Amino acid sequence: MKARTIFFSIGLTAILSVVCNACTEDSDTTKPEILVEEPADGEILHIGDESGVHFEAEFLDNEMLASYKVNIHPNFDDHSHTRAETVDFEFDKSWSISGKNAAVHHHEISIPENATPGAYHLMVYCTDAAGNESHVAIQVELSHEEGEEHDHDHEDDDDDHDDE
Repeated sequence: MKARTIFFSIGLTAILSVVCNACTEDSDTTKPEILVEEPADGEILHIGDESGVHFEAEFLDNEMLASYKVNIHPNFDDHSHTRAETVDFEFDKSWSISGKNAAVHHHEISIPENATPGAYHLMVYCTDAAGNESHVAIQVELSHEEGEEHDHDHEDDDDDHDDE
């Protein structure tokens, strides 16, 4: 009877070991893919546009998607072009998604009229159901007018850097 119990314990341990190893080998380690259509890298986003920023992206994963996030923050070059009545614009919001792919299109990002014009990073993050995360960084410019030149005067400035 003791021999049968020992063989049963050894057999059960072997089976559990094989099952656990199979689970570990099949775990999802592939990061999701992000394809951002709009806004494009270098695009000008309009300050105060009531229709919102046109955001369009596709998210792909080998197993299951979970969420995506859009973060926008300043990318200024350490010198100020601002007037006292402007504020640096920041945006940070997450949305849930599911399936192996998701096409997203919305206008939920609004840039207020008092946002500081200039260079910004638009970051898009995607997380799958297994917790794998990927991201894409896009350079955008906030401006009051389409095609507005980056025009400012530094004659009284003692800084040693070139303006573009």
